[in-house]
Amino acid sequence: MPTMAGMAGELRHRFIETNGIRMHVVECGDGQPVLFLHGFPEFWYSWRHQLDFFGGSYHCIAPDLRGYNETDAVPPYDVGTLVADVTGLLDALGVERAHVVGHDWGGALAWVLATKAPERLLTLSVLNCPHPARFRRGLWQHGQWLRSWYIAFFQLPWLPERVLAMDRYRRLARMLIRDVRPGTFTREDVKAYLEAWRRRGLRGGIEWYRAAARKGFGLPEPPPLIQVPTLLIWGEDDIALGRHLALGTEEYVKDLTVRFLPGVSHWVQQEAPAEVNAALAEHFRRVER
Repeated sequence: MPTMAGMAGELRHRFIETNGIRMHVVECGDGQPVLFLHGFPEFWYSWRHQLDFFGGSYHCIAPDLRGYNETDAVPPYDVGTLVADVTGLLDALGVERAHVVGHDWGGALAWVLATKAPERLLTLSVLNCPHPARFRRGLWQHGQWLRSWYIAFFQLPWLPERVLAMDRYRRLARMLIRDVRPGTFTREDVKAYLEAWRRRGLRGGIEWYRAAARKGFGLPEPPPLIQVPTLLIWGEDDIALGRHLALGTEEYVKDLTVRFLPGVSHWVQQEAPAEVNAALAEHFRRVER
């Protein structure tokens, strides 16, 4: 398990019972709560730079989501269940409202959480993940359907899990490293990811894609306007999600700020932590003034 001894606040690892599963949660700091929701194929560690930065001023909460690392990998994986996991976690921690920050699939979960349980959010911040309704519209624009080929691949039984696990996940690690600026992932970071993938495998995360394809996101059409202050951060060199998917988000959000980061990949909070942390800090302060 990564120790991250250089962080601003000491990490506290524990397990929380929520919505019928045992969830591994990492916390640090005190103050207003900030809930960090990771994406695929990651785990709490993808927020290491944010935990370091915000741990001195906020109560940071970074869980392994259902199916990942040390959290139980049990079905179902539909978005309604995933939202109940998160609200149950907040209940167990005694947190009424939090700044919610999500990346990739964690961002999709954050969009739905802000729609279905807005009373639990102080602010919403989403990194490189379009609003689900915007993604549906944008899938057929600018060749996005070609970028999203892996979603169709993940619908196949057992094969995606086998492919990602090739060479004991070293191939996947090499793909991650090639996608970002040199130095983004240290040797210790790669070791932490390999340990997490080998511990649990990635079937749980792939099941998120399968459940979404079968059941959707459970949002009405058109979806209700998100009311909480919202920040969308977008690394423009994302090879999976085109920049156009960030455009038009104001149709779904009342109070929206968009920050584009040129030359930054999909793995934005790890590749450009200083820029991301500064944008998040400014966004959090909006409700503290």
